[in-house]
Amino acid sequence: MAVVETTVLAGRAALAESLADTFTAGIRLAVAQRGHAVLALSGGRTPLAFFEALRTRPLPWDKVTVTLVDERCVPHDHPRSNTAFVRTHLLQDHAAAATFLSPVTETGAPILDLKLPARIDMAHFGMGTDGHTASWFPEGDALGAALADEGPALLALSAPGAPEPRLTFTWAALRTARSAVLHFEGSAKAAVFAEAVKPGPMAALPVRRLLHQDDVEVLVFTDIQPPETP
Repeated sequence: MAVVETTVLAGRAALAESLADTFTAGIRLAVAQRGHAVLALSGGRTPLAFFEALRTRPLPWDKVTVTLVDERCVPHDHPRSNTAFVRTHLLQDHAAAATFLSPVTETGAPILDLKLPARIDMAHFGMGTDGHTASWFPEGDALGAALADEGPALLALSAPGAPEPRLTFTWAALRTARSAVLHFEGSAKAAVFAEAVKPGPMAALPVRRLLHQDDVEVLVFTDIQPPETP
């Protein structure tokens, strides 16, 4: 198991501040050691409070590059665009000085050759009630390639659970991150997590790719204690 620590804090505000503390420490360490920090973040609605807490931190944001773990292939001004979500809720206040690299063009075309300035320092993963993380959806048309240890860094894919085509970083790329954070909220997702930590097929609950590996340590942040597993 890759999980090294689980932080459970009641209330979105407390959880957001704890996440912001963790990313603040990670950014400072990366800048001190290598002169730059690279973050790969997830969209959706869950990280809103976390992003708004992190953006107020007086960090060396001009030495930070932000990208997305995955993105919907929609224009940047689309209501479901993760790019728009990050720009609105994170890249404000102090964090406005960061460099942002969206993995899709303004019109929503995937950028399969996206170039980051360095290895990802911190990867932030969400999780759906279907067990997906990043855009690794059950029954995705390229799920096997997305979960493989070797292969391209970015992959375009579609899935029954995803209304739009997606672009996602693959496990081959994210397994090299220096730190990984899995962030989910609510009892339904806590129950999925409890099931995912058990051995089982990754195709059924793709978040298992993150939980059952030895490449990167995973910190879990949630607002509810997951059910105990046998």
